[in-house]
Amino acid sequence: MRASQKKIFLNIAAIFMVAMFFSCTNDTKKVRDFLADKNLPIATGKHVFHVYKDSGKVTSKLIAPILKDFTNKGHPYNEFPKGIKIVTYDNDGRDSTTITGNYALSYTSTRVSEIKGNVIVFNHTNQRRLETNQLFWDQREEYFFTEDGFRVTSIKDTINGFGFESKQDLSKWLLKDITGEVEVQKEGL
Repeated sequence: MRASQKKIFLNIAAIFMVAMFFSCTNDTKKVRDFLADKNLPIATGKHVFHVYKDSGKVTSKLIAPILKDFTNKGHPYNEFPKGIKIVTYDNDGRDSTTITGNYALSYTSTRVSEIKGNVIVFNHTNQRRLETNQLFWDQREEYFFTEDGFRVTSIKDTINGFGFESKQDLSKWLLKDITGEVEVQKEGL
């Protein structure tokens, strides 16, 4: 008799657990709204490694210790509170440009990113390096800009200033309030 009572109690417990499991439902919109109200991300990723492809070719990769996804906000964005590293590739698959920084925000709808803290952009082709504390990157236009202090170094030149704009590959610059040494060829004068 004891064995049958034990089976009955186990069956009742199992039925109760199944009923509880199916009665617990969350409306996705309610969960998103709750997280947005509490300023919490909808998802968090650790040790993120993301590869971007276009027509089967790898165009860039993103590496970050932590990614917080705030796409539940009115103006959706991703936050990289512990830094970011982005490597872009040229058409031949070689490293083209590397971008690093201690903190980043990337706005999903505008595709504009703000990278802050020890920002370094390095063009592997021409060995040109940009250093600044804050950089904005318009990914649609493939364009960098800052109003903060900067340093651009190459094999022959070092330029310091406040205010910088260029293409993503560090070409076609617009430099503001600059100082430094630049080597020019005689034909260029």
